[in-house]
Amino acid sequence: MSFNSEKAVVRSYQAAFDKGEASDVKGVVKSYVYENAKIYACYPFDKCSTPAELVKELWEPLKQSFTRMKRREDVFMAGDNSAGEGKWVMSMGHFAGLFDKPFLGIRSTGKLAFLRYAEFFEVREDKIVSHAIFFDLIALMQQVGLNPLPVETGHTFVYPGPCDHNGLLFEEQDPQESKKTIELVEEMVRDLDSLNKSGNDNCPPELLAKCWSEDMVWYGPAGIGATYTIERYQQQHQFPFRKGLKDKVFNGHVARFSEGNFACFFGWPNLSNTAGGGLFGMPASGIRADMRVVDVYYRKGDKLLENWVLMDVPYWLKQQGLDILSRTTTYS
Repeated sequence: MSFNSEKAVVRSYQAAFDKGEASDVKGVVKSYVYENAKIYACYPFDKCSTPAELVKELWEPLKQSFTRMKRREDVFMAGDNSAGEGKWVMSMGHFAGLFDKPFLGIRSTGKLAFLRYAEFFEVREDKIVSHAIFFDLIALMQQVGLNPLPVETGHTFVYPGPCDHNGLLFEEQDPQESKKTIELVEEMVRDLDSLNKSGNDNCPPELLAKCWSEDMVWYGPAGIGATYTIERYQQQHQFPFRKGLKDKVFNGHVARFSEGNFACFFGWPNLSNTAGGGLFGMPASGIRADMRVVDVYYRKGDKLLENWVLMDVPYWLKQQGLDILSRTTTYS
């Protein structure tokens, strides 16, 4: 099935958005985004319920803070939503520019900075009718010398795109390859959901090896960081994450789709859990909290090779009683 028309709408929107100044964004959004479009925006923009509010609270301030902001896109893809309805388009990469004015109270440097993003667009009748935007705000903080969380179990840096430089799917892809990718991702999701229900936090490496390459790279959110190979992924993320959270429940996804060798999803929220102590340096709280997560996957051959993850970490921490944006920027 072709997604050329949906891709064309989003690419035209991106071109107009990227070219425009802060004062132009309102008109661009009005031209491409349905006025009552559903908005899914990471904290602290999650109070925005309309595209117009998102322009005022996010897009105009971002354009004012980052001089000559450019989009450095690593993955662009589209597909049918296997988690619900609609045709969706996803873009992932970094917004890069000269960080000349503070953003969300994060101090500016006048130097080049990278803000990692993932955007999802549901397109219907040549209009964007749903729009999700996730940022890695903690990674931006780290670039300006703010460290709101303890030492990471992995390591955060400016993450690269796919190792084979093939993530910009502007042309149609083989539907059979798309099918292979989504089936592999859904098998992996079922395995992890079963693990949650079992209560076993010591995942055997053999379970991961069913779907993951031994040379897997997991590009996790700042606060956790990236890790490489199944063994180190388990040591540096999976075990600390699973043991630091109790009563884990998978809530499903808003959108999940594949194209060619790539797949992606996001949930609102994906997961619910209770802090058991240790994760992000937080003590056990007994507080039930939600996690909003984006995953983007690259399949090579029969296994998943790379996985980029954006997690709304500030939102999860806020539910635990810690507002890292307020605390960190107040004393920076």
